[in-house]
Amino acid sequence: MDGRFLHFRHPQARVSGWKRGGLILAILTLGLAITPGNRVTAASGDAVVIYGGRLLTVTHGEIANGSVLIVDGKIKEIGEKVDAPPGAQVILAEGMVVMPGIVDTHSHIGVYSWPEVDANSDGNEMTDPVQAGVRAMDSVNLEDPAIQRALAGGVTSIQILPGSGNVIGGESVTVKLRPGSTMDEMIFAGAPRGLKMALGENPKRVYGRRTKLPSTRMGNIYVMRNAFQQAKDYRAKWDAWEKKPADERGAPPERDLKLETLSDVLAGKVRVHVHSYRKDEIEALFRLSDEYGFQVASLQHGLEAYKVADEVSRRNIGVATFAHWWGYKWEAWDGIPQNAGILAEHGVKVAIHSDSPDLIQRLYEEAAIAMRYGLSREDALKAITLNPAWMLGVDDRVGSLDVGKDADIAIFSKDPFDIYTRVEKTLVDGKVVYDRSKAAAPPAGGTR
Repeated sequence: MDGRFLHFRHPQARVSGWKRGGLILAILTLGLAITPGNRVTAASGDAVVIYGGRLLTVTHGEIANGSVLIVDGKIKEIGEKVDAPPGAQVILAEGMVVMPGIVDTHSHIGVYSWPEVDANSDGNEMTDPVQAGVRAMDSVNLEDPAIQRALAGGVTSIQILPGSGNVIGGESVTVKLRPGSTMDEMIFAGAPRGLKMALGENPKRVYGRRTKLPSTRMGNIYVMRNAFQQAKDYRAKWDAWEKKPADERGAPPERDLKLETLSDVLAGKVRVHVHSYRKDEIEALFRLSDEYGFQVASLQHGLEAYKVADEVSRRNIGVATFAHWWGYKWEAWDGIPQNAGILAEHGVKVAIHSDSPDLIQRLYEEAAIAMRYGLSREDALKAITLNPAWMLGVDDRVGSLDVGKDADIAIFSKDPFDIYTRVEKTLVDGKVVYDRSKAAAPPAGGTR
């Protein structure tokens, strides 16, 4: 054995009552202290070992009795045995389930923070249907209580989107839920930019009531087409100016932040996430994206995406949807709980999203409901981890338990799809950001 490391190997049988001398020796050698309730805390060190849990890796199956070694916020080792350096913090996970942190592609946490009053309504700049220049990050209230509730649900990364009142609502921001951080610290470093667009009832209702364009679905598409045509012309002006010799250029074209963002979409620098419901508007979106040559990253909600599953799959577009929300407005009437399962069967990467600071606390239960209606267990697990990470362009960093990835992890008391399970701990970059044992006690008579 290398003198710098202690060799952790999970025993085949469950350790009971701390009677395994080898485990006690390992803990003492690591300089750890046993605390009540069989909890272990570290004396020092930046390394963390999650010891003895059932590991759901997402990408390479399950490990019945395994451990995860975390060093500097990254997964260093994973398996039945790991080599832990002296001073490592040990988190006991025996009898528990360890999985990647949950990723939500569709959240308005912070831009519609609790309490839901007009003063906290900062997610829709509904003064013009095209608001490509605004950015959700400039509205996020980092003290929104919903952040802690999301962590209690095992959620580690979210995309915060503007609302769907505008045809083009503005740039989203992908963040890691690091409580008490500044906005700069919350931002998921290296995550691609995202743009929120919206079809259907919401924008046509907002502006139709004002007798202003758009008031119809054809008006929605026209507004998008007109905006992208302007962006195309805007980019052409800049390209022509930049191609001139420096001494012949003269003054540059006037900057337009809306068109600058949209021209970045056309250049493939911004991922497009589109609020959509009906089959006809989804097909209209495809015609528009073909006309202007941009890729749609995801359909958000996509309640009728099952009707065009083959085409969605062919275009390699993800669908982030609800497990069983439907019928809450006319365009949601043909939503079915089998949507996610049908899409997955056609090769579409499906995610279960929240669109709610309440639902985000139970996305694992929503995935279980989708399983009830045809989504496989494997795809249900991916639907709250790897697939949403892929839609956001961060699947190389999060979404599975793999060596080299960020140590964003959720530890459950039982299988995540068991109705009685609870999140015991949530880690972001290897640091515990939620611990049920230290959370405030529920009110008298409460069950959670």
